[in-house]
Amino acid sequence: QVQLVESGGGLVQAGGSLRLSCAASGRSFSSYVMGWFRQTPGKEREFVAVIPWSTSSPVYADSVKGRFTISRDNAKDTVYLQMNSLKPEDTAVYYCAAGYRFRVAPHAYDYWGQGTQVTVSS
Repeated sequence: QVQLVESGGGLVQAGGSLRLSCAASGRSFSSYVMGWFRQTPGKEREFVAVIPWSTSSPVYADSVKGRFTISRDNAKDTVYLQMNSLKPEDTAVYYCAAGYRFRVAPHAYDYWGQGTQVTVSS
């Protein structure tokens, strides 16, 4: 089992940057696939990015490709989401998730953080 805590959200102007962190506690962080998702009121949780056990070959949603970068530091049990060139439509609660399968569907993930709010003003 693993516990996840996100941080780094906040208010930023369009075009700005934020870096989200997700700290994991528990066993075997390096064995988990780690994903970032986001959700706005009234909408389903949306895939943002996923990174496998190693740091190679992450996958991104088309809406964030070229602007967001997911990375992980297995020595620190932490996964990051660097968000650049932010747009108002990126406004959402961002969640990190841990699972055993390299998937983009939220239901494939077993553990979730509490979320961190990102607000991008125009």
